[in-house]
Amino acid sequence: MRKRPIQPLLDGLRALGVDAESREGTGCPPVVVRARGIAGGRARVRGDISSQYLSALLMAAPYAARDVEIEVEGDLVSAPYVTMTLSTMEEFGVRAERDGDRRFRITAGQRYTARRYAVEPDASAASYFFAAAAVTGGHVVVPRLGSRSAQGDLGLLDVLTRMGCEVTIEPDAIAVQGPARLRAVDADFTRMGDVATTLMAIAPFADGPVTVRGVAQTHYEESDRPVAAATELRRMGLRVESTWDSVTIHPGPPQPCEVQTYDDHRIAMSFAVTGLRAPGIAIANPACVSKTFPEFFEVLRGLTKPR
Repeated sequence: MRKRPIQPLLDGLRALGVDAESREGTGCPPVVVRARGIAGGRARVRGDISSQYLSALLMAAPYAARDVEIEVEGDLVSAPYVTMTLSTMEEFGVRAERDGDRRFRITAGQRYTARRYAVEPDASAASYFFAAAAVTGGHVVVPRLGSRSAQGDLGLLDVLTRMGCEVTIEPDAIAVQGPARLRAVDADFTRMGDVATTLMAIAPFADGPVTVRGVAQTHYEESDRPVAAATELRRMGLRVESTWDSVTIHPGPPQPCEVQTYDDHRIAMSFAVTGLRAPGIAIANPACVSKTFPEFFEVLRGLTKPR
């Protein structure tokens, strides 16, 4: 986390009267906040690196001394996450005005109200099990996640459908049946960057080149994900072409390799799925999955046990 850029959020907070800074001057954590409340007013925040900066400002804004207006600079990546933020805020009693993906206004004086709230499963984490079915020709059902979900990462299901998977989405469950052979695809992941590496990891098993576009924002995650994924795929002997905003993987059998994870949970979980189909794939530093899914390998192992 010390490598993740957080300066755009600090800039937004400072515009709203908050004394916050990167302690080491790198624009990354650790952060020092000298708390004396949020004055409010207007702030501008970059939208092209992460939607998390905007979500953070939105969640804190009701407690400002005066109204808060936030303008987004550039394109807002992972916009569905902002929709989820606003929806959840409203569930707890705070409403925000929204002008597309460009401007947001939150009236001061609103307060969150405690309530019982059911948190649905994480679609980003579920993506690895959807991909497991896709790459093995198997069948996976994820319960309590379904058609009512607003999570943008479920857009991966549309991509898997285009690749030949049979996807069934019910109100409270999602099932994926993998095909005998995945089809090639060209897909845009601008709105679902967290699952881009999931697709890259199963791309070698398609019947033609797979292109993953809209990944520019994922250069700024726990690792430089497009570079990391492309590097590990090449180490497996695969032909990979990259630009700043896309990765194209040509099909072929991955060669045995110890995948370097770069301390990134998504690299580890994605290429673990590759190993379901390709023998000799090992994951270095598997414990990095503890950031979001400590039991990942146990759950994956249980999925593959014969019944």
